[in-house]
Amino acid sequence: MNEIRLLLEQCLDDRLLHGTLSKSRGKDGPIRARIRPVLHRGERKFQLALQVGKQEFHENLSAGEAVERLGGLMETEFMQMQLFLADRTVNVLVSKKGKVTVKEKKETKEALPKPAQDLSHNRKKQYILEEGKPVPFLVDLGVMTKEGKVIHAKYDKFRQINRFLEFIRDIQDELPRGREAVILDFGCVKSYLTFAMYYYLKVLLGLDIRIIGLDLKEEVIRHCNELAREYSYDKLSFLTGNIADYTGRDSVDMVVTLHACDTATDFALEKAVRWNAKVILSVPCCQHELNSQISCEMLSPVLKYGLIRERMAALFTDAIRAGLLEEAGYQVQILEFIDMEHTPKNILIRAVKDNKGKTNEELGHCMEFLGVHPTLKELLDAKRGGK
Repeated sequence: MNEIRLLLEQCLDDRLLHGTLSKSRGKDGPIRARIRPVLHRGERKFQLALQVGKQEFHENLSAGEAVERLGGLMETEFMQMQLFLADRTVNVLVSKKGKVTVKEKKETKEALPKPAQDLSHNRKKQYILEEGKPVPFLVDLGVMTKEGKVIHAKYDKFRQINRFLEFIRDIQDELPRGREAVILDFGCVKSYLTFAMYYYLKVLLGLDIRIIGLDLKEEVIRHCNELAREYSYDKLSFLTGNIADYTGRDSVDMVVTLHACDTATDFALEKAVRWNAKVILSVPCCQHELNSQISCEMLSPVLKYGLIRERMAALFTDAIRAGLLEEAGYQVQILEFIDMEHTPKNILIRAVKDNKGKTNEELGHCMEFLGVHPTLKELLDAKRGGK
């Protein structure tokens, strides 16, 4: 693996923007690692964020220490590394037999954001889509002025879009290479995030992707298609339709479902499982189903308060969804998102296929204890023929 260390020595300088190590070698090891430059006590360091299970551990390393640390992780824990530099992108793949393949892609002047001059921990937030650099769809959707200034009333939307792109950045290595990756966005509405996802993955990173947005509002869908044509986003299209009835694709690599109301989220998740989607990102909206179903004598003293019952039912709903996705072979995290425009719900379910699904008897006991029978459970049972 000296080849990787030599490469790291060439890349870990002031041109590095950030990097990701992924494709874990074993189920018990770290899941992912990220590296970025920081200014620590007046000295340039490289901060390593190592994700182990649901915890993340941070180290501030010198360039030499970072070379050894990342080189060691590639030897024992990971099979892929992607480094984003100001002038190029470097991809490293290690086969099961230890063969190292390195691919480099030179970036145009506009391809990637420039490294921040201020690397301090308390520096101003550096967004993926930077303020001061006009992005066409953000201008047309009323988030930015033509000069790239974020409109004050839309700053929360700007932050939300960038936060969402951070979630995308964390899983981008899971998307297939060497063929077109298909991403389906259920319940896209005005499609701020759909356009942002396309712009980041296709325009900035140059990945071969196709994104399809689906929603019930015909006028909004028509407007989004017009914008996509105007920007020459030839692999971004929008369709009018219902999540439960959609049959336009036999396979999908990533499913995104944002603010799909109540059980519409369950139908989207079931379709993602049916398609064997590699990645699922879901921000549920209003959730009424379990609120009406919960029947638990032991919890009755607290569930008698309507507001408490509603909030607990929503949390139970998403926790059970996460457990069911784990049974279906996904590694699942429940993360905090910025409040959506249409709902105060701020939970994002992120699931990455790992094919390690197994029956969780405790989850079944939990549903029995609560007296609930969620739609996603019934849909997945029907898929398995176990209904």
